[in-house]
Amino acid sequence: MLFNDTMKNLIKYLLTLMTCFFILATGIKAQEFFPLWPKDQMPNSKGLHHGDSIVNERAIQIGIPGFYAFFPSKDDNNGAAILIFPGGGYHHLTYNLGGFQLAKWFNTMGMSAFVVNYRLPTSPDLQKREIGPLQDAQRAMRIIRANTVKWKINPNKIGVQGSSAGGHLAAMMGNLREDISRIKDTLDAVSFNADFMVLVSPVITMGSNAHKGSKTNLLGDNPSQSTMDKYSMELQVTATTPPCFIADAFNDKTVPPINSLLFYKALLDKNISTSFHVFPQGGHAIGLSNNPGSTEQWKSLCEAWLKEMKFIEPISSK
Repeated sequence: MLFNDTMKNLIKYLLTLMTCFFILATGIKAQEFFPLWPKDQMPNSKGLHHGDSIVNERAIQIGIPGFYAFFPSKDDNNGAAILIFPGGGYHHLTYNLGGFQLAKWFNTMGMSAFVVNYRLPTSPDLQKREIGPLQDAQRAMRIIRANTVKWKINPNKIGVQGSSAGGHLAAMMGNLREDISRIKDTLDAVSFNADFMVLVSPVITMGSNAHKGSKTNLLGDNPSQSTMDKYSMELQVTATTPPCFIADAFNDKTVPPINSLLFYKALLDKNISTSFHVFPQGGHAIGLSNNPGSTEQWKSLCEAWLKEMKFIEPISSK
């Protein structure tokens, strides 16, 4: 019996040691997590205090909204930053493929990146489902902008990125100016406005071309016409909407590509500078790797746009 216990402890020790060696060898390190709200001050909450729920690298419930910070090396940092909102139809968050991996890619361009775990509108804790994600997004932007000196970020070069339903949340951050995240603390005075948007296969409209899952999860089963209009981002573009980059696929059968087209037309009508790309292939799976054909170019096009718009400095100018 004693021998068995000794062997079990030895095996546990060896496994722990192997894990440590693997982490050191691969350069993997834990990212710091920043909660968004002070204890017992989270707005729009019933006070249920439920925990996070993770299944197959998908967050299906967020109990503590916050963001993971990914910083470039000190020598590469060019002062730009981006908030990333993972997609998942407002049902879950694909935080790895649609969050962490993108953050590391933005780091290669010298940008600080923040992956936001926002509350899902399906949460039983929310008093008003449709405003929960945007409240968390606004608060995340305020925290990041309040720490620009500490994190060496230019407060005028902080953008938002989102894929699928995360693209809808990013578009709301670009369009909507109503302050729904005030809690009477010092961050109330900090701007939550985004300086640019990067949207990939975004959900945009809540009208006839809406992605049904995102629409139902965000607005419920029978939203009013005024509510659908309010959350249809092609109807909310104004002269203060920031510049935008859009990548989409013609053969996307999940979120109709007309979502992107409607948004582009609205941006064009308001004279908002936009780089809009619709690739023949890619479906609803445009990502960092394994993109078919010309779709693989979306990353280089996005980087070129960020440089052209002077949100990031070209490497040659450093």
